[in-house]
Amino acid sequence: MNKFIARQVLLTGWNDKINHFSESHFLLSEEWAEIKSAVGWSPIPIVWEDENKALAACALILEKRIRIGGFTLPYSILYAPKGPLMDWSNKELMNQVFNDLEKLVIKKKSIFLKIDPDVQVGRIAPQEEELKIDSQGEEIINILQNRNWQFSSDQIQFRNTVWIDLSKNLDLIQSEMKQKTRYNVRLASKKGVTVRTAEVDELPLLYKIYAQTAVRDGFTIRNEDYYLNVWKSFINKGLCDVLVAELEGEITAGLVLIYFGEKAYYVYGMSTNTHRNSMSTYLIQWEAITRAKKQGKKIYDLWGAPDVLNESDTMWGVYRFKRGLGGEFVSTIGAWDFVGKPFWMKIYSVIIPWFLNILRRVGTQKTNKSLE
Repeated sequence: MNKFIARQVLLTGWNDKINHFSESHFLLSEEWAEIKSAVGWSPIPIVWEDENKALAACALILEKRIRIGGFTLPYSILYAPKGPLMDWSNKELMNQVFNDLEKLVIKKKSIFLKIDPDVQVGRIAPQEEELKIDSQGEEIINILQNRNWQFSSDQIQFRNTVWIDLSKNLDLIQSEMKQKTRYNVRLASKKGVTVRTAEVDELPLLYKIYAQTAVRDGFTIRNEDYYLNVWKSFINKGLCDVLVAELEGEITAGLVLIYFGEKAYYVYGMSTNTHRNSMSTYLIQWEAITRAKKQGKKIYDLWGAPDVLNESDTMWGVYRFKRGLGGEFVSTIGAWDFVGKPFWMKIYSVIIPWFLNILRRVGTQKTNKSLE
């Protein structure tokens, strides 16, 4: 008899369940499930309970049917963003969770299931350069490999990120910033930059600034409706602040700050092509830190760092900026796939990168056109 029993539950009250775990994440939230439902994903919230009905683990499985042309294949893909959530030191629980997830792949006739839990493999403390290895993370990787999970060639989320410890007082947080960063925060104030909460009717303008940022920095974004839906969904639940920095009455930078569980997340950032020397991006980050701390959050997640810490990485400049804020580099195991249909997985692995490249080109063209 299994000690831990899995069952599917309703989304109602789901946030309370996942916030039982310190690693809960907004990408597992009710709000995110509803957002993904609007773009073709079906949410499957699953809990594992022990013999006393006590909550032991959670996973939000997102399912999407594969469509080619006008035809829907009898196969799906499954994704458990930032999950499953559980005590990873409990081997019996882990074994049961993986057994159930693997059975779900077969039952659903899915090509694969992708997971990317925040299981750490190493950290670099503020003002240090040496990576300290987490032996538990390495052990989890070995367990996944022994169960025939594959390290995913398609890493949906960032494997690595930068955290700021909000349990420290603000003076200590500021003291752990790079000297140049502290100087730039003060300089922005001296130049007259101010930071406030954006009005809802300003969100379309912020999208345009985000589009400018994407074109300037060379990354691809989705359409305006998608982002407005995401931002408003979390704002309406009191889980988000959208901040804007201004100079001489003109918005110079924006930041979308999501609050969930024990963390605050810097999810989207944008800045205009004017007043580039105003240091607005530094002051707006300091405001985000202070707001997150006032919200009682323990961690400010700066959302993304290079896979490999090398100056040739395209994210190196962003990484140095985040580390300058006094952040700690955090590396995780990344995304892993359990393959249910090897033949279709091979086809999927070839077609999807090709298809995504087309979408990126089209998306870039649309973004450029929207700025004309």
